[in-house]
Amino acid sequence: MRKALTIAFVMLLSAAPSRLFAKGQTTKIVIEGPDLSKPIVVTDRKILTNFDVWTGPRTSTNEPDGFIIRWSQGATAEPPKGLPRYQVSFYTDDRKGPSHVVYYSYDPSTKSGYVYLPGRADKWYWVNMGSIARGIEGNWFYARASWDSAAEPLILRGENQ
Repeated sequence: MRKALTIAFVMLLSAAPSRLFAKGQTTKIVIEGPDLSKPIVVTDRKILTNFDVWTGPRTSTNEPDGFIIRWSQGATAEPPKGLPRYQVSFYTDDRKGPSHVVYYSYDPSTKSGYVYLPGRADKWYWVNMGSIARGIEGNWFYARASWDSAAEPLILRGENQ
């Protein structure tokens, strides 16, 4: 009987839509950096819906390109020296503090950005691990073009959205 209940439970879970297990929606993105007079706070739903923290490797979607990273490109070398490095914090409605924090650098000469997932020795590693353990932390990745397109003008103007 116990085995039958276990099998039924597993079948129910596998048939349930992934949204049933989804985590909170992104409610705010905060961008901080050395050349910004104050943090940029993004709360515009039109922008936020494009950058779901819960997409990408080791999530229910396992998308090749999700969150703000082009996962399909794999890890890359550190961006060129001299580019400003921004801390980008993602807040969701199911947590009090940030759900995920990454570092972002944008290269205007190539019009492409880079995203760093903090590794074990980095400040935000354990916050991120409490949300998603992707298994590829401590690496730089190329940013999605849609993230570059949204972030670049905000950073250049230093404006909130």
